Amino acid sequence: MTGITTHVLDITTGRPLVGLKVDLYDVATTPPTRLNSTRTNADGRTDAPMLAAASARTGQFELQFHVGDHFKAVDALSDVVPVRFAIADAAQHYHVPMLCAPWFFSTYRGS
Repeated sequence: MTGITTHVLDITTGRPLVGLKVDLYDVATTPPTRLNSTRTNADGRTDAPMLAAASARTGQFELQFHVGDHFKAVDALSDVVPVRFAIADAAQHYHVPMLCAPWFFSTYRGS
């Protein structure tokens, strides 16, 4: 499998974030080009890859996680969490999970 996938978990509940808006941008263009916009499913995943295997390529990308819309907390730290990353080898799969709470977010390259 190649391309870009993601999933989102709420660390305060240990549950997936359902219905969270996620956008994917090509940030090598000026202005950045939105390649995909979707929402997470009941498992906190997108129903299809953010970037399909057939479109996989090297470059600079940014996932934007719209966590503010989900948490709607007065003390929330972030509205939209951007995660910029580079794809150096288009033959590899890039899974970029998001762990978050109203006052916390973290990501890593998953498998």
